[in-house]
Amino acid sequence: MIKKLTKVGNSLALVIDKSVLDLLNITADTPLKISTTNGRSLVISPDVEEQSRDLNFEEASNWVFSKYDAMFKRLAE
Repeated sequence: MIKKLTKVGNSLALVIDKSVLDLLNITADTPLKISTTNGRSLVISPDVEEQSRDLNFEEASNWVFSKYDAMFKRLAE
């Protein structure tokens, strides 16, 4: 697939087709990691580490709130 950059204000943007976004499960909210392999190639991938951190935080907070629900309710009074 060959793409051209699109001018957006003073910047350039790469428009990624919806089919590619769907294939990689990328949405507008997905953090993307941008790197280069050899200084000549650009690699764009979902930032799995950040998504994993978000999931771990959500799991931990759910556990804390379920275990200490009564305490949090008393503190809120």
